[in-house]
Amino acid sequence: MGESTGGVKIGLFLPTRDWASVAEAARFADEHGFHSVSLNDHFVSQDGGAGAPQLECLSVMTAAAAITSRVRLVPTVLAASYRTPAMLAKATATIDQISGGRFTLGIGSGWNVAEYTAHGYPFPDATERLDRLEETIEVVKAMWGVGASSDTAPATWHGRFFDIEEASTLPRPAQQPAPPIMVGGSSDHLLSIAARHADVVNLIPPTAHGKDFIKDAEATVRFDRVRLRQRVGQLRALAEEHGRDPGSIEISGFALANLSHDPTHPVFERLARRLGFADLASAQASPVALIGTPEQAIDELGRRADEDGVSWFIVVATSPETQEILAGEVLPALT
Repeated sequence: MGESTGGVKIGLFLPTRDWASVAEAARFADEHGFHSVSLNDHFVSQDGGAGAPQLECLSVMTAAAAITSRVRLVPTVLAASYRTPAMLAKATATIDQISGGRFTLGIGSGWNVAEYTAHGYPFPDATERLDRLEETIEVVKAMWGVGASSDTAPATWHGRFFDIEEASTLPRPAQQPAPPIMVGGSSDHLLSIAARHADVVNLIPPTAHGKDFIKDAEATVRFDRVRLRQRVGQLRALAEEHGRDPGSIEISGFALANLSHDPTHPVFERLARRLGFADLASAQASPVALIGTPEQAIDELGRRADEDGVSWFIVVATSPETQEILAGEVLPALT
């Protein structure tokens, strides 16, 4: 099967608990035409409770790069606070080299205050975290060599939060002039940053309550397709204000998926309730869920691409059957 191309791309979110499962899923995605593989950037499992294992994101991306040949490697998304910009630039340039130019830098401002506190990271307010995110992106690009006077020129940066002096990143990333940058979130401030710097925006429900959408029913239900389209329109207007072609910024989404050939599978209703929806139909219409038969999934993803402008869907397959259906039926129909 060839790579997913054209209007719709599907990325597979990798397991987070153990390397054997990650390697199996990464190879599966690579062999079956998924556009990308992703992992979240947490030190503590977000779905397994206290004590559940959680692999480190960039280590997984590096290892996955070495065992795959075509799928893109896309953290969704790195917390800018967890690594200095200089370290992040060096690590991501190395992953891009290992993968032969298949890395996309997915990055956000960070939001899990409990995780920050547990691991000794300062947790400034949202405005400062977002300002730090923007400066991190700027420093990383400088160290990747964007706008440099030569292919080997070191980078110097003196900003509000970060300082580097004649810092070298060699070898440069394999992708030139730079790997794509995906910014994740949906706040006004985040969209403004994305309009200036992002190649891709991964639009998700807000995490202002200190929870991701799987654990925040209120944010999940409120983030409907009307709100998603409003955010897309806002991003495009901001991009135009900054002199960028709005169409040059790709829109990505994130969805919890459960698919089955049985249209009355009881898991469908349970997943809808878990996410906070009053009924299955409401969940099936949500941009953060993909629930139903293969035919329903194909129709729904096509509709979201056509009507909402989302062309890249990163999905968490909640069952082996879901993963097989995505690979064997949904991807071929959308390629």
